[in-house]
Amino acid sequence: MASHLDLEEQEQLDQLKAFWKRWGNLITWGLTLAVAVFAAWTGWNWYQRDQAIKAAAMYDELDRAVQLGEADKAGRVFTDLKDRYPGTAYAAQAALQAAKVQFDKGNADAAQASLAWAADNAKADEYRDIARLRLAGLQLDAKKYDEAGKTLDGIKSKEFAALQTDRRGDLFKLQGKPEQAKAEYLKAHAAMDKTQDYRHLVEAKLATLGVAMPDEAAAAAGAGK
Repeated sequence: MASHLDLEEQEQLDQLKAFWKRWGNLITWGLTLAVAVFAAWTGWNWYQRDQAIKAAAMYDELDRAVQLGEADKAGRVFTDLKDRYPGTAYAAQAALQAAKVQFDKGNADAAQASLAWAADNAKADEYRDIARLRLAGLQLDAKKYDEAGKTLDGIKSKEFAALQTDRRGDLFKLQGKPEQAKAEYLKAHAAMDKTQDYRHLVEAKLATLGVAMPDEAAAAAGAGK
């Protein structure tokens, strides 16, 4: 009986040796790769968290500068933040914040530069399109009409389509194209929710072009008769 068991064990051992001889290197490499991938994934997550923590600290510093109206300091912190941590959401938020205080303090060129960086480099579509809307507004103020048109063309998010159309109406109006401006304003007005306050501003713009929007409550009452 013992001899029979010994033969079975020897046969199993021989099979295991043959299996390992054929597949051992592949299994070893596979395990090594799995360990390396796990280590890389863990390291990347740690790196991302570390970057976010450091970027958040710098953003807090920038936010304090904005609250105090210190445009130069906000600009310096933003420059440092975008150079060190360009891939973080904090960099895009910092660009928008820095641009606001820079514009408020009369430095429109610096504000345009901050917004242009966000428009080109922010990781999230939302931040890029917000930056483009604001940048187009500053370009219109500076009479950079061709640049403003190109900036507006870059907006792709459906959430900003109405505001994009409204701003394009501003562009046409400033270019002395009232009919095209009117068409854009009407499209923007139709696309906006009826409860949106900005809709009243679009109505005011239409009024300057001789378009009197009907009172919606009156229009609804008239339709019911």
